[in-house]
Amino acid sequence: MKKKVISALSLIGLYLPGASATDAVEFDWFRYDTPPALYEVEETQFKNPVLPGYYPDPSITRKGDDYYLVNSSFSYTPGLPVFHSKNLTDWKLVGYALDRASQTSFTGLGMSRGIFAPTLRYHDGVFYLITTAVDSGGNFILTATDPAGPWSEPVWLPEVGGIDPDIFFDDNGKAYIAHNDAPPGEPLYNGHRAIWLWEFDLTTMKVVPSSRKLLVNGGVDISQKPVWIEGPHIYKKDGWYYLTCAEGGTGPQHSQVVFRTRSLNDAFVPYQNNPILTQRDLPLPRPDAVDAAGHADFIQGPDGRWWSVFLATRPYLNDWYNTGRETFLLPMTWQTGWPMILPSGKPIPVTLPKPYPDIKSESTAFYSWREDFTDVELGLRWQGLRSFNRDWVHIQGGRMKLTPLREPLTSKGDVSYLGVHQSAAEYAVETEMYLPESTGVSGGLAAFQSETFHYYFGARYTTAGTQLFVERTVDGKTSTVATHRLKAMQPEAITLRIRGDKERIYFDFRTSRGWTSMLEKTANISSPAMDATWLSTNKAGGFVGTTLGLHSRKD
Repeated sequence: MKKKVISALSLIGLYLPGASATDAVEFDWFRYDTPPALYEVEETQFKNPVLPGYYPDPSITRKGDDYYLVNSSFSYTPGLPVFHSKNLTDWKLVGYALDRASQTSFTGLGMSRGIFAPTLRYHDGVFYLITTAVDSGGNFILTATDPAGPWSEPVWLPEVGGIDPDIFFDDNGKAYIAHNDAPPGEPLYNGHRAIWLWEFDLTTMKVVPSSRKLLVNGGVDISQKPVWIEGPHIYKKDGWYYLTCAEGGTGPQHSQVVFRTRSLNDAFVPYQNNPILTQRDLPLPRPDAVDAAGHADFIQGPDGRWWSVFLATRPYLNDWYNTGRETFLLPMTWQTGWPMILPSGKPIPVTLPKPYPDIKSESTAFYSWREDFTDVELGLRWQGLRSFNRDWVHIQGGRMKLTPLREPLTSKGDVSYLGVHQSAAEYAVETEMYLPESTGVSGGLAAFQSETFHYYFGARYTTAGTQLFVERTVDGKTSTVATHRLKAMQPEAITLRIRGDKERIYFDFRTSRGWTSMLEKTANISSPAMDATWLSTNKAGGFVGTTLGLHSRKD
């Protein structure tokens, strides 16, 4: 079944009508590096985040000794990445739940629309994945017997409004959907939301009419005007139903809260020691800072211990972060019948003992790796923008060939870009590429946060020789900030590198004399670095992190 998921991304050598294979920019290899000190730990320890880079809104489930986790993907394709682990700390990307155009479409959407927070559950031999396609269909459910895929076509839920749906299977055979939506009546303030519940018929895959019930109005204490109650998950333990939700928004005020009841027909009562996770009462900056923690999901291991996955950020220079919201792991305890992840005032630890140090599990290398394009199938790490179409991608002879499309990175259409997640504030990406012999085509590396905020470090062949350039797009406006003409009319290969160091971003090219800084070759630029904070969420906005990858374009 895994083969079928990967084959949906296979590069079969097709090109768009009217495009020529001779227009393709050819990439010989791609390398991603981060400093080893960022991820090396003792053998019995692990380091948070367990999924570094833009992997927000984690939801986790277990089948026997196997754990599976899924994240939001917004308008990236393929979407809804699915990870597998046997020890909760080493995770391998095994597939995507959304891997084909028949399931949904994100064409015309900004990068922070599309797929919002999912819930993944295993029940009676079937995996259920419920989520929201914002601006492209609403709430829906997918099913699979193998989480690596293939996943079903969506079952749409038109009665279920709002976002962040959860599916809960009670021990009496009934199933329920909880979700965020507008409150009853008129909102009392900006950010006033509610959590609702539907009974769900597993036979018809529809909600039970007239079963809608209000669970939480506003949040823990509506008199305090709590904002953005969302991301609900329901569990049952020791005869109690527990409802946990995110509260406070996805920024520095983010938190996790919990309620409980003996019956789903009765009111949920909030925990008096809420929140059960937050970092909002800690100052920034601070060493090894983790911020904006919340949107948690719980899991119990085979040994009876409980754990929580949740999103958080790793800011630099106060609250800038280019890596987006990432997936963290902490142990969870039960205190007087209530769950607790981390008491208020305590910082989230970065290094912890492994939950299961003797259990080995395959992992995807997130921090340092190299792609030589020796396989005819595109690796699972690579994602594109909005469209499931990959006719412009071809792997042959150890090279990845990107036939350029006319849509630039600023477009909300089909763009010839493939990227991987930036996993740390310090990194370097590098590629060796070959331009086509024709003019009017560019190719190179991009640091992409959204269609309105990104950098493009490219090269194009002109009648006067090969020109290197750096474009910066800020708030949707693109400007060329650096250019350099190579002496050779058309070199056999061009090697480009983008380096990131927190708030700084560098653009280098390599010749026979070694590495050269693009910016130092450009007049009127006094610094070898540009401003990388334009790629941070606090400046660029939205819910996504930066990706780094390969781009070709019809100029």
